Amino acid sequence: MRSTPLYFIPALFFFAASTLSYAQQANVNLDWNPQKNTENLIPYGGNIVSPDVRDDHTITFRLKAPVANQVMLTGGPILLALKTKDPIPFKKGDDGIWTLTVGPVKPNIYVYRFILDGVSIVDPNNTITGSSNQPGYSNVVVHGDGPAFYDAKKVPHGTVTRQIYHSDALNGEREMFVYTPPGYDSKKKYPVLYLLGGSGELASGWSLDGRANFIADNLLSEGKMVPMIIAMPNNQVLHRSDPKHLEKTYLLFEKELRNEIVPFIDKTYSTIQNPKGRALAGLSMGGRHTQMVGMNDLDLFSSFGILSAGDMETEKMNAKFFSDPKVKEKVDYLLVGLGNGEVSENVGKRSASTHEALQKHGINHEYFIGGDGAHDWGTWRLLLNDKLLPNLWKKK
Repeated sequence: MRSTPLYFIPALFFFAASTLSYAQQANVNLDWNPQKNTENLIPYGGNIVSPDVRDDHTITFRLKAPVANQVMLTGGPILLALKTKDPIPFKKGDDGIWTLTVGPVKPNIYVYRFILDGVSIVDPNNTITGSSNQPGYSNVVVHGDGPAFYDAKKVPHGTVTRQIYHSDALNGEREMFVYTPPGYDSKKKYPVLYLLGGSGELASGWSLDGRANFIADNLLSEGKMVPMIIAMPNNQVLHRSDPKHLEKTYLLFEKELRNEIVPFIDKTYSTIQNPKGRALAGLSMGGRHTQMVGMNDLDLFSSFGILSAGDMETEKMNAKFFSDPKVKEKVDYLLVGLGNGEVSENVGKRSASTHEALQKHGINHEYFIGGDGAHDWGTWRLLLNDKLLPNLWKKK
């Protein structure tokens, strides 16, 4: 059993916030406006400034590719913000530099890629590059007038630790990231939120792209949430392209969660070791894990967050949950949440079906649709900040 403080992860991932703004992608501080081009300095190892984010919320992307025939901007989150579904072409200059200016777009963090002669690539000059169990992507940070709810602010900060443990259930070494609140005291008992990622996410996703620790720090400083431990495990339990993924994943994850993850957290941290002190939530695939595993394990959890997920056969998949005669007493909080941009998609239909099944059985829950995002981190950061964290273990 080993633990590694999160600050050993390369600093390029931590680009969140600071009141200083004199560096373009320099990562000197945790800037809230890291891509505002104040000095026109080319990023270390790069050959041009891209992206260049202005105070009017327009963005200029650039790519130096003299022999290329076509360059386009793609990526669901950025295209949604620009109100289009089609890749947007760049214009080539005589100097071999391709340029595209878009916007304005609302302040947020958007995933994007370039399409270079038909090949999807990251922006080679953007130092804010995503890290996950899928091909690379870039992030563009469109800043507002100051730090956002997901940025690091001048408040007390908790600690995120990378925990390495052996899993007998999956026969290998595993990792999870664990947030402890500012002033964590081992003499006190804390509730635990187990927060899961989606397909292609790693255990680090909720702290890097999701900014869960900064969101929690800010909410705690405002007295808007209960001090809690947030355990962020890796819920990828087999290859996502396995032909029997759906058939195998729920059984494997249930075994990993029950036999490895929860016992590890209870042994390592000062926790409330009963269902009333545990919550399970996740985005996309993690939301399905929450519903299909967690909601059927009421001996482990009493609160749930199904983010951008759901199932058309909720009553069948959650038969154990609905047949429990004391289910209404056992569930303390249940959120079914998604972004406005997901309503007309399949995930919107599945979420609505889950909501309707819960309504039919009289299970108290919150059904929330909001924000400008779709199936992306813009939605999940909002749901974490506005709904999930403030409502867990809320005094009634």
